[in-house]
Amino acid sequence: MGARDISFASFNLLNLQTPGDAIYGDTDGWDPVIYQRKVDFTASVMGRLDADVVGLQELWATEALDHVLEEAGMTADFDPLVPPDHNGNGIVCAAAVRKGMLVGEPEWIVDFPDEYVLKTGGDDPQQDYLEVNLSTFSRPVLHFQVQPDDRTPVIHVFVCHFKSRRPTQIWRERSWYEKEVHGPHATALGYAISTVRRTAEAAALRVIITKLTKKTDTPVVVIGDMNDGKNSNTLNILSEQPTYLSPLSSGGGDNALYTAQTIQEYRSVRDVYYTHVFQGQRESLDHILFSQEFYDNSKRRKWAFDEMVVQNDHLNFDDHKESGTNDHGVIRVGFKWKPASGATS
Repeated sequence: MGARDISFASFNLLNLQTPGDAIYGDTDGWDPVIYQRKVDFTASVMGRLDADVVGLQELWATEALDHVLEEAGMTADFDPLVPPDHNGNGIVCAAAVRKGMLVGEPEWIVDFPDEYVLKTGGDDPQQDYLEVNLSTFSRPVLHFQVQPDDRTPVIHVFVCHFKSRRPTQIWRERSWYEKEVHGPHATALGYAISTVRRTAEAAALRVIITKLTKKTDTPVVVIGDMNDGKNSNTLNILSEQPTYLSPLSSGGGDNALYTAQTIQEYRSVRDVYYTHVFQGQRESLDHILFSQEFYDNSKRRKWAFDEMVVQNDHLNFDDHKESGTNDHGVIRVGFKWKPASGATS
């Protein structure tokens, strides 16, 4: 691997919490034996990935991540990024970054940007007024900068974890929920609420990214469990649906994001990409997106897509609470330093 090459990975840790500490309503938390299995599995995967930047979701305890890095033999070579005031009472987005690459201090973005507004009277006279009053991310988005080599641009990295697709449990709503009235429709209403929240989070992050990339040459990588597929409205909002099969002379969208999944599919005989299994359905919920500086056909390319690897064999077994495995596939994407002809190298 060349000094200016770089690799990224996404890893949902499935509630990595220290043993005996609460995980939501489960006040007993992980049994010490199961916890050690989780550490063993997570450390094995982290070591095998050997990615420069690993975006993490569902981390509860900073100490648990320290255990993983120590067992993986990564402590001397990687900096863990965890909110400094995190007390283990909820899940956070985190990261492990190869030492020497981090530029500046990481931040965790809680509030939606001021430019985010979901309010409209509609563009059709038959439509009613709509307003979505959300102003924060369910899980703060981690934002930091890395530079693989002093001869390369600085890369902005975002690690996100959007609202799950499980229906929101509206029976908890004390102000309006009535079992006799709303109970028969709880699943439909719950799914709709989760979708609205996830859509709002995607739009808010897209605003942040557009402010950073519009009319600039700023490299951006977005890593995360987005809880939706690459053709979903969530990903359409976040990526701005760029054109992939365009000639080099005109390729690359100014503030678009490209999915590693699509690039890998173009190189594969068939699509075998999945990172989650639910009721026998294999789907992709975890993604790595990147700006035109990483897109092969972009005239502003700095890095070229090398390879994507998905570790998902453990998803064939629904024993994660006993085996210590996680319920998401782990993805890794590598890029080679290869500026397009005419681009500054």
